[in-house]
Amino acid sequence: MALTLYLHPLASFCHKVLIALHEAGTPFEAKIVDLMDPQEHARYLEVWPAGKIPVLHDAAANRTVPEASIIIEYLDRLHPGKEALIPRDEEQALEARLWDRFFDLYIHAPMQKIVTDTLRPEGENDSRGVAEARTALHTAYDMADRHLAGKIFAVGERFSIADCAAAPALFYAGIVEPFDATHPSLSTYFERLFRRPSFERVLAEARPYFHMFPYREAIPPRFL
Repeated sequence: MALTLYLHPLASFCHKVLIALHEAGTPFEAKIVDLMDPQEHARYLEVWPAGKIPVLHDAAANRTVPEASIIIEYLDRLHPGKEALIPRDEEQALEARLWDRFFDLYIHAPMQKIVTDTLRPEGENDSRGVAEARTALHTAYDMADRHLAGKIFAVGERFSIADCAAAPALFYAGIVEPFDATHPSLSTYFERLFRRPSFERVLAEARPYFHMFPYREAIPPRFL
């Protein structure tokens, strides 16, 4: 297999790339990485010294590609599906990249701050940082709700990199800080993403690992 994706099925940034791969129908080999296992972590550092996932390795090009957004751009250029995930129109491409960064930085990042704080040893929690993250999420929800009013996808008429970013970010953020009752346009948009076959497949592959999620008790039954 020319393409190998190093991932963990529960990891939200891995979901972002998996959605892109499934949308394109691109064949790849998935290699699960357990970063909590010291020996496995050490072996993985030989692949990518920064120790983060996801990472794509293209054997045919002998190239290792890190970072979810860059991986999707790489795939869209060299292993494209029928529909481009980066719009060919320059203005829409810029807009797609903007909303890709929006979902990563303003929803995904504060969500991860809230989740990872629960993993800290007792006495080392950052209650102020968590409160700030929740405030940041609500600001982002407001912005996204306004932007998505009357829209099918985040940008234009077609599914794009922005929607790849939005689906996992909103899935996990909606568990730790629900938005369904307060942000109708955002909620309608997420429901559309939730029913997309690429995301349904990603969640099906993640479901056996949900017990590892720190907020597992808050996962709505419909996701289980």
